[in-house]
Amino acid sequence: MKKIFVTGANGVLGQAIVSLFTRESNYQLVLSSVEDKPFLEYGHPYVQLDITDKERVKETIVHHSPDVVINCAAYTEVDKCETERELCWKLNVDGVKNLIIASRKTESKIVHYSTDYIFDGKSGPYDEDATPNPISFYGRSKLASENALTTSGVDYCIIRTMVLFGIGNNIKKNFALWLVETLKRNQPVTIVTDQIGNATISDDLAYGTYKIIEKNRSGMYHIAGKDIISRFDFTLKLCEVFGFNKSLVSPIYTKDLNQPAPRPLNSGLIVLKAESDLGIKLMDSTESLRLLKVQLGE
Repeated sequence: MKKIFVTGANGVLGQAIVSLFTRESNYQLVLSSVEDKPFLEYGHPYVQLDITDKERVKETIVHHSPDVVINCAAYTEVDKCETERELCWKLNVDGVKNLIIASRKTESKIVHYSTDYIFDGKSGPYDEDATPNPISFYGRSKLASENALTTSGVDYCIIRTMVLFGIGNNIKKNFALWLVETLKRNQPVTIVTDQIGNATISDDLAYGTYKIIEKNRSGMYHIAGKDIISRFDFTLKLCEVFGFNKSLVSPIYTKDLNQPAPRPLNSGLIVLKAESDLGIKLMDSTESLRLLKVQLGE
């Protein structure tokens, strides 16, 4: 029976992975996160772990000796990464290096998540072999984490995804949840029309991860929503699915938002390899929003 160690188990992806793996597999799970207790109670052993603490990471991984480490821990607040660069690097790069050092000792495989922000967004959508050219500090940190793994000599699988949304206990607000909350109160939203990509529901990403472990795949995979649309069009679809008033949604260009971090605009991830190699069918935005509606009991 495989033993899986999950870091960042309290986040939206971590919780989706714990739920799905508990239902679908008989893998032994050990959960960890920076908080002192799990946000989702399934009865799995839980360890408080900050992946930036090198000695503690080594000690914990060696003690549990997992077959696979799934790293869901990351600093993903893109604009804050521009100003809190040290913290961003510590978590996104040094944290991964700490997991690599520990996994060498236990010969564990590392499954790690990356992002479309490693690309410049000039010529998307991108496949797994496209050349990275990050334009934000967050993107640079995630590319550095990829490079740390690809040159580490440990068995790894990197999964790139984007615009992740889903439900969970005590999770940070994601794009879709923020939209639902705001539009439900009949409050207007201003959404960018020039950021193009795939919105990804956490259930799909968790299932793709499960298939990667089940089929023992390594290397690079893009797992994201099936269709590539603008954030604006995604918001209009959300209005359709949830029955919200579309006239609450007005368009804006990214440059007019004056955000600290530049965004890859013409982005998107090509998911063909994941679908054909893992035998999965990823949801498009309408399907994933319908699932979200059911999950929220709307």
